[in-house]
Amino acid sequence: MNAPTAAVHLLPEIKMRDVPQALIDALQARFGAQCSLAQAVREQHGRDEGSLQAPPPSAVVFAESTQDVADAVKLASQYEVPVIPYGAGSSLEGHLLAVQGGISIDVSRMNQVLSINAEDLTVTVQPGITRKALNEAIKDTGLFFPIDPGADASIGGMSATRASGTNAVRYGTMRENVLALEVVTASGEVIHTGTRAKKSSAGYDLTRLMVGSEGTLGIMTEITVRLYPLPEAVSAAICSFPSIEAAVRTTIQIIQIGVPIARVELIDHHTVRMVNAHSKLTLREEPMLLMEFHGSPASVKEQAEMVQDIASEFGGQAFEWASTPEERTRLWTARHNAYFAAVQSRPGCRAISTDTCVPISRLADCLLESVDEVEASGIPYFLVGHVGDGNFHFGYLIDPNSAEERTQAEAMNHTLVARALSMGGTCTGEHGVGIHKIGFLLDETGTGAVDMMRAIKRALDPKNILNPGKIFAM
Repeated sequence: MNAPTAAVHLLPEIKMRDVPQALIDALQARFGAQCSLAQAVREQHGRDEGSLQAPPPSAVVFAESTQDVADAVKLASQYEVPVIPYGAGSSLEGHLLAVQGGISIDVSRMNQVLSINAEDLTVTVQPGITRKALNEAIKDTGLFFPIDPGADASIGGMSATRASGTNAVRYGTMRENVLALEVVTASGEVIHTGTRAKKSSAGYDLTRLMVGSEGTLGIMTEITVRLYPLPEAVSAAICSFPSIEAAVRTTIQIIQIGVPIARVELIDHHTVRMVNAHSKLTLREEPMLLMEFHGSPASVKEQAEMVQDIASEFGGQAFEWASTPEERTRLWTARHNAYFAAVQSRPGCRAISTDTCVPISRLADCLLESVDEVEASGIPYFLVGHVGDGNFHFGYLIDPNSAEERTQAEAMNHTLVARALSMGGTCTGEHGVGIHKIGFLLDETGTGAVDMMRAIKRALDPKNILNPGKIFAM
């Protein structure tokens, strides 16, 4: 493993490319009111939920069809100007930043369900539809789409970053759940990858290549994903623990004995306190596991009893069950609002969010060492984790005007990633590389693998116009 360097945490040097007035004129002629030059619109499309900043794009094109995307890319290619796909703006690692200038292509108006194939358990959608809107559209079929990253992200953005979230321990990530794509390439050509069939041995797996490519190899315009039957019975539970270690050891035991739990989330006592204040709850301010069980009534009951027995061995107590949709929604809404609860706990702060994932056997070691480090720093923080698959997040709540706090937080993030890599883990379990983790990708994969990625990028995007400056430096 290469030794990480402090420079990997900083925004790379911005090498802006000129956006010729001729391109702006051509975009306005083609798209009319769908092309905006307004400062407020450009600024909105030049930032995400992360803490890095860069100048906004020169224009925003609101695409309403695959042809719109293709035409915008063709014009950008003609002038060798970058294009940056934009969905819901919920990414965390600088994916949307126009670090080399260029044009933002907003696909949020491409938000339709194109076809539902309930018998095959698949649905084809446009990239701008959000996960909540998708599940609302298919609720009458008895099926659902389980990938839940917390934010109401777009399906296109989730595919581009290979997102996962709270249900990944049972249903997998976007990698396992995207079957086929329609993609606009760097030349403006429209291609199709994959099929609705469950498996294929036909050629290179271009679908998997595109999923997780963060908009650097193509812009997705149609996405076919797997659906799952709504479980006959669902039950959620919270359980408090005397320590984070006890909660993590419980999780490891649950996974290693094969309990088919659907969700298991860790929330530390700081986060519980913040969530109580934000959501007007009265949860015990101790480390907590928030769990969910899916299946038949009998299997859900069996799973829950087994987990309760395991938890009690590690001091788990104060089980609270939620079987009605309203009760479950209350608990999961509180969990999903943890980020906003934390940010509101320190007015004016910005959260530097970490994202590592380790083998389940090393979860306790990695997590506990990281907790000790941040506690010693004195910087306020929150901790949440999709611990069923070894993934967890710290949010360091820093004063954005304090260079010292930012440096300290970035140093802890640096140490955390190095720790995860040393334990056989990854620098990012679900947020993607974007800008923030470019150096860490090199640490994780090595020079040879990154050189291969660069070769693919050069072959598919020779002018380097598709979201340049992300994942790795060219």
